[in-house]
Amino acid sequence: MKQTIYLAWRYLAFHRLKTFILWTSITLILYLPVGLRVLVNQSSEQLTRRAEATPLVVGSKGSPLELVLNTLYFRSDFPEPMTYAEVLKLQQVRLAPIVPMYVRYHARGHPIVGTSFEYFDYRGLELQSGRMFTLLGECVLGSRVARSLDASVGDSVTSSPENLFDLTGEYPLNMDIVGILEHSDTPDDDAIFVDVKTTWVIEGIGHGHRDLSERDAASAVLSREGNRIVANASIVQYNKITKENADEFHFHGDTSDFPLTAVIALPPDQKSSALLQGRYQSAEDRSQIVRPSEVMGELLDTILTVESFVVAGAVIVGLATFALAALVFMLSLRLRRREIETLFKIGGSRASVGTLMASEVVIVLATGVVLAAVLTFLTSQFGATLVRALLRM
Repeated sequence: MKQTIYLAWRYLAFHRLKTFILWTSITLILYLPVGLRVLVNQSSEQLTRRAEATPLVVGSKGSPLELVLNTLYFRSDFPEPMTYAEVLKLQQVRLAPIVPMYVRYHARGHPIVGTSFEYFDYRGLELQSGRMFTLLGECVLGSRVARSLDASVGDSVTSSPENLFDLTGEYPLNMDIVGILEHSDTPDDDAIFVDVKTTWVIEGIGHGHRDLSERDAASAVLSREGNRIVANASIVQYNKITKENADEFHFHGDTSDFPLTAVIALPPDQKSSALLQGRYQSAEDRSQIVRPSEVMGELLDTILTVESFVVAGAVIVGLATFALAALVFMLSLRLRRREIETLFKIGGSRASVGTLMASEVVIVLATGVVLAAVLTFLTSQFGATLVRALLRM
């Protein structure tokens, strides 16, 4: 038997190209449906884990999926904003602790997440170095952001304008890095965290400039009417908040009208959750409340439906591939007729010759199965990391 396997192996080694093509075809056709299933299961688990850890999300009426993706994963387009009055409303009913969220701007490709201290306790995020932000213009980096920017505590990062041609809108803000978070293997690793008020400064709602009531600022003043001062274009807004100019930063308008993208509600029990959801059932209400687990469940149902069609297609292609492989072996037997006759002439029996031919087929199939199993194992170990890397691109 050893001699038969040796001869079969030597034949396959001699015809390297044909053997390589057969191995590749069989490996891929066995791996694709299984590997796809592993990737989908891992992705589903990660998506549902974060969604299930977020009980309720309140936002403006619109696409629930867009709202959830923006609030939980910081990857969706900017949803329709709501006002800070929603936070005041939720605080008054006292049915659940709340976490305000404003996710709109970016810095060097990384999302800037405006939130409060409660977010870090709720997500279980710990500091690797530094401290939490306490002042306007301070930020805390996720672990992957710090590694990507090669940044550390004491450095700074500048927000990127949404529109380079909008001279009256948001103003690039240079933010001091005061802390770096521990690696959590979640989307939080890819975010830059600031206080909500800092995002309002980026938007232009709040700004800082020299005190126009001072004598040396007279050249920048167009007119004075009591406490109302009109400045000319020479007045320069600060793009960095420091201890020296922090007192000169101020906001215009009513805080209740300032924008937020969402509010995460954390009801302590089922009763509070039901009462809170009941407050958003009116068709006239401009806000909506969603359960992220349900929204992501609907998304995953769609993904699984698509996956079923992909797997069905892969199975059909697999059957065709095995049929072609069988045809290759049958044609190979015809081409090897003189070789087979020679084996008979030197004393080989029909059984031994048949075993030799069958061994070649078994070696090709077995090798393909082993390679597919190795690829599946690697996918189970590193597939989730690969998917996250592709999503960040």
